[in-house]
Amino acid sequence: MSTEQNPSSFQSLGLSDDILRAVTECGYTTPTPIQQQAIPTVMAGHDLLAAAQTGTGKTAGFTLPLLHKLSQTKTDGKPVIKALILTPTRELAAQVEDNLNTYAKYTGLKSLVIFGGVGINPQINALRRGVDILVATPGRLLDHSRQGTVDLSKIDVLILDEADRMLDMGFIHDIKKVMKLIPEKRQTLLFSATFSSEIKALAQQFMQQPKLVEVARQNAAADTIQQRVYPVDKKRKRELISYLIGSRNWRQVLVFTRTKHGANRLATQLSDDGLPAMAIHGNKSQGARTKALSQFKAGKLRVLVATDIAARGIDIDELPHVINFELPQVAEDYVHRIGRTGRAGSEGEAASLVCVDEHKLLRDIEKLTKNEIPKEIIPGFEPDPSIKPEPIQKPRTGRPQNSRRAPRQKRPDTRR
Repeated sequence: MSTEQNPSSFQSLGLSDDILRAVTECGYTTPTPIQQQAIPTVMAGHDLLAAAQTGTGKTAGFTLPLLHKLSQTKTDGKPVIKALILTPTRELAAQVEDNLNTYAKYTGLKSLVIFGGVGINPQINALRRGVDILVATPGRLLDHSRQGTVDLSKIDVLILDEADRMLDMGFIHDIKKVMKLIPEKRQTLLFSATFSSEIKALAQQFMQQPKLVEVARQNAAADTIQQRVYPVDKKRKRELISYLIGSRNWRQVLVFTRTKHGANRLATQLSDDGLPAMAIHGNKSQGARTKALSQFKAGKLRVLVATDIAARGIDIDELPHVINFELPQVAEDYVHRIGRTGRAGSEGEAASLVCVDEHKLLRDIEKLTKNEIPKEIIPGFEPDPSIKPEPIQKPRTGRPQNSRRAPRQKRPDTRR
């Protein structure tokens, strides 16, 4: 990074030298649009309501100014929790913690991530030693609160990351419980993919005159993503996906399915076809999920098959290929899915295998994105025109938004 303070450099944002040093070591010189807008707002102490989708650099948009603020007021002695970051899934929590560790290395600030699916005692011991920043999923945070193992009374900054997904997963009641545990006088930052009416209602309830920041067009796919639809019969999708990955020598492919069972089955079939694959979803143990993610990021695993919720928070630079083995039933999820490729200006490819059952879903996606996706029929995989569409069964993922909470022991791991 040059010493000149051009208007679009990290130095121009007023971040401390310790943080700039860590940013420079990561090879970053120019903040993304969300970072340019969010960082000064957060450093000025305002509440912030930000609409930013995956891949926009939103995580650094709140971790950098947070670390700057806390490092300016850090005192000697055992740290106390001054900032709380809530995320909907374990994977996203781990990503945020990794981001914090990267940029906090010269500040002396300590952070900790806590989520379910792993033992609680090591988390209790770490909390006793003291941390400055706590990253948590709502379920496990409330577990600690009930056991009296976490003190949230000194919180200065609350951050809700991917708040829209937290609402989708039925976390609104947990969020309200957490709000009662932290001081009313605080700075609140809320990041969401969109400004839905539910998000605006949440902001009105818990925020003080928030500044609004919105980057990129809502529901727009990046120009760097080459999208393509491959029409095919449902029963031949598995053959076609193996053919595409193998014949085109695609590496590091993220594949989306609608259901956990479908993810397991497809990963097994791809591996049997000589394409090393693993599945990641809420029923997998935390250890299995972490192993699959690390192998995939390192390029040791060719294909990662995921459900939408499990893939939330997967952040891989220059991911070249995303495949929709099945189209999502919510058109907005298509934008989230393919937004994992074509990041940071690199080109990516998003392929969708579409059978006759999914024609309406495809029309919904094209209507939402205001873009007709090019179609390509692969010779030998031509769809049978005599096959009639059948209704698509809805996968049982997540609680309905306003449903009553299930008994704790039955809560799926993805909620924690």
